[in-house]
Amino acid sequence: MKSVLFPLPGNEAFAASVSKAMSCELGELETRLFPDGESYVRLLTPVKDREVTLLCTLHKPDDKLIRLYLAASTARELGARSVGLVAPYLAYMRQDSHFKTGEGAASMHMARFLSASFDWLVTVDPHLHRHHSLDEIYSIPTRVVQSAPMIAAWIKQNVSRPVIVGPDAESEQWALKVARDVGCPHSILQKTRHGDRDVEVTAPQTGGWENMTPVIIDDIASTGKTMIAAIQHLRAAGLPAPVCIAVHGVFADGAVADMQAAGAGRIVTCNTIGHATNDISVEEAVASAAAEVMPQLSFAA
Repeated sequence: MKSVLFPLPGNEAFAASVSKAMSCELGELETRLFPDGESYVRLLTPVKDREVTLLCTLHKPDDKLIRLYLAASTARELGARSVGLVAPYLAYMRQDSHFKTGEGAASMHMARFLSASFDWLVTVDPHLHRHHSLDEIYSIPTRVVQSAPMIAAWIKQNVSRPVIVGPDAESEQWALKVARDVGCPHSILQKTRHGDRDVEVTAPQTGGWENMTPVIIDDIASTGKTMIAAIQHLRAAGLPAPVCIAVHGVFADGAVADMQAAGAGRIVTCNTIGHATNDISVEEAVASAAAEVMPQLSFAA
């Protein structure tokens, strides 16, 4: 019997593309809130003896996680053979240590929660800084989709004479991979963070870049302050308006407008979080990763 993929609300378009790339049925579920604010979840597509996948990007996760948990638990209760999670954006990965007294490492707490709820996980470029891999904190099989090949393909098609700029040391893992795939030079800036919205970066060595287009690449654009600091230094050096690419466009209120006001040229994101800047699609790679980890999944011809 075919496996079935259920998109949580807001994930329908991404799920439709993934299901098309896989030999699985696109399932339907109903969610709503009771008058007292509690969540209601009903699976409208049968799941008994089937491999079930739930698809939900975990941007602004706190109002999504309870519905995700209820959907997974309901699938098991109704006889699903296994229940997996595709989370194009995986939340709670940045709080990966104890930065202040009394804090917890939320990345590990979330990993335990999701590992207890699902049999496997597929995500796109999680924020791995102090954790070297998801296997360090997740107890279920995981697959990580690398966005670098898709980003590099987009740059080759859309940017003339690019030079890749990573705005901080954490971005080097993406910037270096993309630069290698594109076959162009790259530079990594040094960042000092004074607060959530207060970031300082050093200027790169820009000699020889006069006829090149800077492309700033980072995994997450939230407040945009890291990219804004990089944009300002590049413009001050007399370089053209940089293209800004983020794997995950979290974008706090006003972030895109602030980046544009700072002198950004085009702002582009992968479609892990739905946004007007989405121009790099990752569904096919996500489908391939799910095929690797999901039991008894046959890939569409």
